[in-house]
Amino acid sequence: MDNKLINVGFGNAVKISRILAVVNPQASPIRKLKEEARKEKKLIDVTEGRRTRAIIILDTGHLVLSSVQPETISTRFAAMADEQYNPGRVFASGSREEKK
Repeated sequence: MDNKLINVGFGNAVKISRILAVVNPQASPIRKLKEEARKEKKLIDVTEGRRTRAIIILDTGHLVLSSVQPETISTRFAAMADEQYNPGRVFASGSREEKK
């Protein structure tokens, strides 16, 4: 899973192995963390002008602002983990869809 990327909106992706947390931007400590990252030039905005719905904290100290819900990013992450550990299930579900 080291070289896998996860879609964080609008065709932008983040390397999964670098993600520490996906958090809601509304919490006061997270807003403070965002301002500190902005001052340190470690803020990456991939919202394309839309509302920030999730902040992805990377192991490098960078914060990625995303317009995708945290739950959606977590679901994508879980699906990729499931694909890694159960590749047969992914192929089996794909073959059922082709038969329809």
